[in-house]
Amino acid sequence: MNPSRCGTGMAIHSIESESQEERQGGSASARTVKSADRTTHLLEVLARSPCPLSLTELQRELDWPKSSLYMLLQTLVARGWLQVEPRTGAYGVGVRALLAGTAYLDHDPVVQAASPVMSRLRLEIDETIHLARLDGCDMVYLASRESQHHPRIFSRVGRRLPVHATSLGKALLAVRTVYEVDSLLPLRLPQLTENTVTDRNRLHQQLALFRERGYAFEREENSVGLCCFAVALPYRRPAFEAISCSVPIDRLDAAHERRVVGPLLGAAREITQSLRRNAA
Repeated sequence: MNPSRCGTGMAIHSIESESQEERQGGSASARTVKSADRTTHLLEVLARSPCPLSLTELQRELDWPKSSLYMLLQTLVARGWLQVEPRTGAYGVGVRALLAGTAYLDHDPVVQAASPVMSRLRLEIDETIHLARLDGCDMVYLASRESQHHPRIFSRVGRRLPVHATSLGKALLAVRTVYEVDSLLPLRLPQLTENTVTDRNRLHQQLALFRERGYAFEREENSVGLCCFAVALPYRRPAFEAISCSVPIDRLDAAHERRVVGPLLGAAREITQSLRRNAA
């Protein structure tokens, strides 16, 4: 199993056999269930892959016995969690995974609270609005409202980007201590564009500035031609969600930045207050 790329202090768990206590019907909450662990790990490997993977490729990646891997693949195909490419026989994520992901978003209280506010904000400033959540050392996109000026050919919902390379991630890093930031980040910060900040000292300097301003921003650190502003949603501490606004560089000036940042801060306050009321 490949080591985790997030955080130097995060433990890496191997897949364990069922304990004697489990075999006798007892509880062993501190241990993993081998079959469940393998199933979720397999789904995660296929979800990360940009293309379907063959049985041989999966066996090489996972280092599991080929016979047991094949039986697990066939079970997941039969249940609709995986699908098989007819031409190559390679395996990819199936429609059941989409249904589970959709259910997650439909029932998520942050998405529910943020959705109407994001829609109003998009109409007010006509720029693309995103909501994302911290997951390990990545940001996972939960919702988007697209601008008429810069429509995307694909949705970012469900996709993930490194926390250090997005304004959403920087906004969440800025509400954490230096120690918490260093514990969360991977040893090497991946570079997505020539503008991505990969030096830790420079990143910490950015975060100090963002703490003073109350919002974060990045210029072309993950997408060439785009600048993004973001604000954390501190309804819980530390915050794990943030909203952002993406603006094409060629349409951004100081006046437009003010027209974006003010409403973005107001939207973050509204969503945070709504979540706190719902939790009371």
